[in-house]
Amino acid sequence: MPLPATTKIIKDRRDYNTWIATETLEDYALRFAPKSFRKWSEILVANTATGGLSFLALEAIGGLLGISYGFTNSFWAIVVAGAITFLTGLPIAYYAAKHSVDIDLLTRGAGFGYIGSTITSLIYASFTFIFFALEASIMAQALELYFHLPLPIGYVVCALVIIPLVFFGVTLINQLQLWSQPVWLTLMVLPYACILYKEPEAFSNWLHFTGAAGSVAFDPLLFGAAATVSFSLIAQIGEQVDYLRFLPDQQETSRRKWWLALVLAGPGWVLVGCAKQLGGAFLASLAIAHGVSFAKADEPTQMYLIGFEYVFSNPDLVLAVTIFFCGFVSS
Repeated sequence: MPLPATTKIIKDRRDYNTWIATETLEDYALRFAPKSFRKWSEILVANTATGGLSFLALEAIGGLLGISYGFTNSFWAIVVAGAITFLTGLPIAYYAAKHSVDIDLLTRGAGFGYIGSTITSLIYASFTFIFFALEASIMAQALELYFHLPLPIGYVVCALVIIPLVFFGVTLINQLQLWSQPVWLTLMVLPYACILYKEPEAFSNWLHFTGAAGSVAFDPLLFGAAATVSFSLIAQIGEQVDYLRFLPDQQETSRRKWWLALVLAGPGWVLVGCAKQLGGAFLASLAIAHGVSFAKADEPTQMYLIGFEYVFSNPDLVLAVTIFFCGFVSS
């Protein structure tokens, strides 16, 4: 049977073909990243991977540890958990970057088989969902503080607003991180610098902060309980691997630059992570010293509301910058 001379393609079909042909909509979000798509420089990949660590859940966790277990136990728990996380993350990051595979394929290739890789993916997915929920709750707290929006509605708004961004994967995240990273880094560091300048004794007070534990002495049981919480962050290497898949081939670039990007974007995330946890513990102790309740002091909105009071004298500006920072960084 002869085919018609022309085939009419309806508009919906044409739009669909255009949509699936747009490479950025897929962005190789899973599994193997082919060489043709690994077109970003080492520095750009590392910048994007470290930019993802802007999330304020780290400060919230640090604040919780400081309030629950005091300075001594929380400090050593964060440091020890961070060191072990770095050492375990280094070989994972290396092989993921070398072979351009995600955590699922890496687990399968390590001999755990299909079931093992499925369980790994389930653990990583659960970790990611929990962290997304934490970030959405922080954004919702910011909306409640400024707009008096009820938390349940805030949760829905924060869950929906991020959907358009994830369609474009690493391509859009690269562009977003390039201009946003200096903003959140400045706003994150500024309160600490101003506190150090205006009230340096706040840091020495933190060293003697007992929290709910009521003691500054080292306690193995409290240390273990705090370390358990901090160790939960070890699964973050799965997200870092998702970025490392896009590093260029090691043979085709500078060996020094490749390794520098690998360490910074891979296990090096924990250096930023530990600093942010310790910063959260410090701000939580400062918030309590300013009259914030133990129940509220581990909320990043409350932490930075106190922190930015050392930066700006206008209360309305303090509130606006706090909401902008917490909402912007969490998104």
